[in-house]
Amino acid sequence: MVLVIECIVLCIIFTLIIMPPLYNNPVSQIVSYPTAIRKRVESLPEYKDSIKTIEQKHIIKKIVALILFAIIFFIVSYFSGMKTFSQTSVNTFIMFSVVNLYDLVVLDIILFCHSKKVIIKGTEDMIKEYRNPKHHIVAFIKGIFIGFVISIMSGGIMVLYNVIKQ
Repeated sequence: MVLVIECIVLCIIFTLIIMPPLYNNPVSQIVSYPTAIRKRVESLPEYKDSIKTIEQKHIIKKIVALILFAIIFFIVSYFSGMKTFSQTSVNTFIMFSVVNLYDLVVLDIILFCHSKKVIIKGTEDMIKEYRNPKHHIVAFIKGIFIGFVISIMSGGIMVLYNVIKQ
């Protein structure tokens, strides 16, 4: 039951991190958009200068997020009673996978693919591209591998914690 509650809380937190910036300024999330839409936006003069800055910041954010997620999932796992590498890694992978699946189904396929709020000015004619879930499914599959890496990192942090604790 604790794992279910943790997953629900993590999905809520993830939604609060992703959706407000997306709805407020869709271009700020351009790196997560389907390729055809990204190319169109990159070709539009009003966005040309800001896209490079967004892409550079995105890489840094991904690296920082990878480390922070590993630490956060370690902490959640620890307070859930996980004490070993394998317990922490499995618990982390389950939590990450639930959030990844929630992101695919709820945030991407239900909200992104069907919300007018995410349509960037100059791409209004690309409804077919916005509604196509293929890009999101590929991102979900990549997310499985990212979840595996974060799980191993969280398990490694547990091992380090146990070594330091002794």
